[in-house]
Amino acid sequence: MSENNPIKVFVTHAFSESEDYLRVFEFLESVDRFFYINVSKPENIPESGGSDAMREELIEQIKASEAILVLSGLYDQDAEIVRFMMDIASEHGKGMIAIRPFGGVSETAPEVVQKCQEHVEWNDREMADALLRQARGEDTKRWEVLDFPGFDADGPTD
Repeated sequence: MSENNPIKVFVTHAFSESEDYLRVFEFLESVDRFFYINVSKPENIPESGGSDAMREELIEQIKASEAILVLSGLYDQDAEIVRFMMDIASEHGKGMIAIRPFGGVSETAPEVVQKCQEHVEWNDREMADALLRQARGEDTKRWEVLDFPGFDADGPTD
């Protein structure tokens, strides 16, 4: 993935920019050298056609993506629309990543966890790494480095 070949990401929405929806992009923007294009367009509310037109708009947005981020909090608010988006993503072979409800006050619905390939915390690196795996089949092989004050590679320091 490079600046010339960004990952196309769809984030579940109900045609509004919720706090969690906006928060996803704050997290992704904080990842160094992670390039993506947001193909979800909550502002594209069809002016006519009712729920059928809204469903068609969601289908087009999902088809344009490489991977889907499923907001668990949105499922709690509108399970029907999130279920629809997950079904469309599954039909089109899009990798899905569930993001736990923000703040840890509730658990992700079992149906969401079951349908998604990954289930991640609100953590910028976890989200970016999951998108790489689901969109491109790439693994970062990233590992954490822990720093223990008072110690270095040779043992205790004075």
